[in-house]
Amino acid sequence: MAKVVTFGELMLRLAPNGYYRFFQNDQMQATFGGGEANVAVSLANYGIDSVYVTKLPKHAIGQAAVDSLRYFGVDTSKIVRGGERVGIYYLEKGASQRGSVCIYDRKYSAIQQATTADFDWDSIFEGADWFHFTGITPALGENVVEICKEACIKAKEKGVKVSCDLNYRGKLWTREEANKAMTELCKYVDVCISNEEDAKDVFGIEAEGTDIYGGKLNHEGYKSVAKQLADKFGFETVAITLRTSISANDNDWAGMLYDGENYCFSKSYHLHIVDRVGGGDSFGGGLIYSLLNGKSTKDAIEFAVAASALKHTIEGDYNRVSVAEVEKLAGGDGSGRVQR
Repeated sequence: MAKVVTFGELMLRLAPNGYYRFFQNDQMQATFGGGEANVAVSLANYGIDSVYVTKLPKHAIGQAAVDSLRYFGVDTSKIVRGGERVGIYYLEKGASQRGSVCIYDRKYSAIQQATTADFDWDSIFEGADWFHFTGITPALGENVVEICKEACIKAKEKGVKVSCDLNYRGKLWTREEANKAMTELCKYVDVCISNEEDAKDVFGIEAEGTDIYGGKLNHEGYKSVAKQLADKFGFETVAITLRTSISANDNDWAGMLYDGENYCFSKSYHLHIVDRVGGGDSFGGGLIYSLLNGKSTKDAIEFAVAASALKHTIEGDYNRVSVAEVEKLAGGDGSGRVQR
């Protein structure tokens, strides 16, 4: 069985019920999530040996975060325990023309205050085939940039494939800071995942003739973005998610995969969204699973996009679907009919 290691911050998510605004009533739902943790859960659900690495406090909230991963069969044995805080994010789900809102409260979290001495990457990567991180993790601070760099260097020494979702977050760092850090880290990356904005925000690479708000996506422009990224860093594979936002509830969703020779676009799905947080992570999990299992470029992008389409129907960060469910949708059955 393939073994995948992911590294990042696991956060407590606090969200009003349904489409309520913040403190419209006195209740909030408490769950856990985070970019790389979401990928780890997807892979565990697909039968991959999935290992998640982070730092969490020893107290009850830290343990609850660990337990949320154990429920899905994620290996949490490499999680470092220590520090004072679990990072928090508040989510207000948007509806119609009112967009969703995320507010971060993660300063001084355990992982943000971690050091390179906390992680024994030799031990962590023992028997590993793949390492995944996102641009959110190094955005937590210079110390975390160094941790990510050490992990990438060790992964390459051990012949472990490295993937990265650029995931630019303007609330965490500037474009200049992101460019500096990610330019260094992407030297070690084999598979790059981006969306219609990240490549522009981080590296200034933009798809021409595209209006993501007006519903106009130019396929030739995205081919150019993928090739520019691959040429700049030597990526083996570049995946780009293509989202057209019609409203907060309704999006069109597709993807493209470039393998150095071929550009493959997936079918497009019209999504009526239940919860879009984690949608990109579920795409990443589906892509990693597909590439580890030797799927063709076309089949890989279809599986990844279908997995993500299903995630948009599920509350919470984690994608609670099986390989069979994803393959059914990727194969063309998107009817949503009752299963009896």
